[in-house]
Amino acid sequence: MNPTRRTFLRTSFAASATAALSLRAADRTGSPGAPREFYELRAYRLKPGAATAPLDHYLEAALIPALGKRGLGPVGAFTELEVDKKAGTSKPKVGTVEAPAVLWLLITHPNLDSFIGVAADLNTEAAVQAAGRDYLLTPKASPAYTRVDSWLLRAFAGMPKLAVPAFSKTKVATRVFEMRDYESHSEERALNKMAMFDDGEIEVMRDLGMAPLFFGQAVAGPNLPHLRYITCAPDLTSHLANWKKFGPDPRWVKMKDEPRYKDNTSKNTARFLVPTPYSQL
Repeated sequence: MNPTRRTFLRTSFAASATAALSLRAADRTGSPGAPREFYELRAYRLKPGAATAPLDHYLEAALIPALGKRGLGPVGAFTELEVDKKAGTSKPKVGTVEAPAVLWLLITHPNLDSFIGVAADLNTEAAVQAAGRDYLLTPKASPAYTRVDSWLLRAFAGMPKLAVPAFSKTKVATRVFEMRDYESHSEERALNKMAMFDDGEIEVMRDLGMAPLFFGQAVAGPNLPHLRYITCAPDLTSHLANWKKFGPDPRWVKMKDEPRYKDNTSKNTARFLVPTPYSQL
């Protein structure tokens, strides 16, 4: 091998290893600012007509308790709603073969080691295997889902930790959540949209009572680059009213017209969510 190329490769590998170790150290001890959490977001794409009871039982009796033993929680579990904004009404979303219904699971991790441990090892634990037996050993002919998609998200600097509002802690029966993901046409514009939130958009949402739960940069998973966040309210009427206040707020109007934030979002997808009976959010 050419000596110059050998030196270049050795230097590159060393730099990569140093960067990886630095990231792990930052995850464990935190940066000079507040340490940022990681979020694992799963989408269980349910098979039309299949029984979902084994999956629900697995999440409620096996997975969520095992996460709690690891010090992880609260865990969010949600199904989707169809919302008529004009009428202010909602109904459960019914899945089809082309667009399956989805059960969403949100797990908060303090660092990357926690995420790896859960993703790789949790289902090997005896207690989980026993409590989740019907789900884990489901026959090939009758799975509860078609596939499971998963994203790893890193909390924004402007909101480094999950913020659970009082109505969620007390499990208000009418509470509703809205999850949005903002896709961008380039990595640079995606980072720019994140900066827009950190520079004032998050503050506006908080001031208007929109109760943001988290903001996360998607660092692994489908449809990159994008960011994702959830806002919530004790009921749908309050949630829709809060969003109506956001659009005309002068701080937002000024921010969205600033040239530096131009074209930083190419697609905005909104999903309304309702917690399952066993959701901790």
